[in-house]
Amino acid sequence: MSIHNKIVEDAITFDDVLLVPAYSDILPSQVSLRSRLTDKITLNVPIISAAMDTVTEADLAIAMARVGGIGFIHKNMSIEEQAAQVYRVKRSENGMITDPVTLTKDHSLAEARELMAHYRISGLPVVDEQNKLIGIITNRDVKYQENLDMRVEEIMTKENIITSDKSTNLEQAKEILLKNRVEKLPIVDDEYKLVGLITIKDIDNQLEYPNATKDDSGRLIVGAGVGVGEDTLERVQALVDAGVDIIAVDSAHGHSKGVLEKVAEIRKHFPDLDIVGGNIVTAEAATDLIKAGANVLKVGVGPGSICTTRVVAGVGVPQLSAIYNVYELAEKHNVTVIADGGIKLSGDIVKAIASGAGAVMLGSLLAGTDESPGEEIIFQGRKFKAYQGMGSLSAMKRGGKDRYF
Repeated sequence: MSIHNKIVEDAITFDDVLLVPAYSDILPSQVSLRSRLTDKITLNVPIISAAMDTVTEADLAIAMARVGGIGFIHKNMSIEEQAAQVYRVKRSENGMITDPVTLTKDHSLAEARELMAHYRISGLPVVDEQNKLIGIITNRDVKYQENLDMRVEEIMTKENIITSDKSTNLEQAKEILLKNRVEKLPIVDDEYKLVGLITIKDIDNQLEYPNATKDDSGRLIVGAGVGVGEDTLERVQALVDAGVDIIAVDSAHGHSKGVLEKVAEIRKHFPDLDIVGGNIVTAEAATDLIKAGANVLKVGVGPGSICTTRVVAGVGVPQLSAIYNVYELAEKHNVTVIADGGIKLSGDIVKAIASGAGAVMLGSLLAGTDESPGEEIIFQGRKFKAYQGMGSLSAMKRGGKDRYF
């Protein structure tokens, strides 16, 4: 067989093409960027932050969801830490907080301060053994107190607490909060049991971030990356308990027995969970991942700015051709394609979407943001942020080696 018979096809990537301008009957301001990720998740901006340990943790995931995208929190941490990161995102904004953090009258001032600091909140309802509301404590109550052993009962507001019932919508809650000049509105039932909490902060966020990507309860959407190790099911369960909306089974080579079996195992135990499978570059891989249970496919082997897969292993497919090849198959199954890697400029996003991607995943373009977890470095008077690939030695030591081994 000659070498020509072994060439699969001519293939292209971002720098090889331009889109031909054509007639349009709408203005730029009328364009909608809404994009279906899954049946349960619609993005207002088709941009996803990568599950990399120098790119996405809670702060960036919150920022991404607020502007209409979504962030995937990386897995290079303990199960408990990753679940806590997801929980932080889910608690950062709410229509109504249905499980507010509470205190009892016997908690100490030190415990109240610790809870406020841990959850980054400015006040807490106080309840009795039957979960009936008996008071509320805020930063103003504890700020200048020096006796940290003091009981909450001694400093909480007990009388004239402004409350409302479960029928209250956000517009009504806003009017109540403004009229009474308070920042928190406890929601109680007929027996005065606490069933929720609405805060002025959540209402302000709705006005400031009208395009935020939220779930049916008004909480920000968040994803998380998992691997194929022995603790994967335990990790997924913890993430689901924390409120994760979608998980990505993250691997450098998604068309492998280990990934397919892990996707199928997760699908069996969590039939309603949205699952991203990848990374892949062929229609055959797409077929196998869809059969295993993935309902989103991540495309890209080696195109990333920091990735050396193509140089080290000599494998990959030019990204635009890979996107289109997978899209042709995925479209028949109503499965969305995420273009992961190789996005250097805004025009590359346009080309990826035109090739069939429903969204793009970004790493390097977001690694330098204030919200990314990368280490800050000052060099010659300029501030930089560390950025590393998940195949780097330090990343694999932290827990990412099952992506490659």
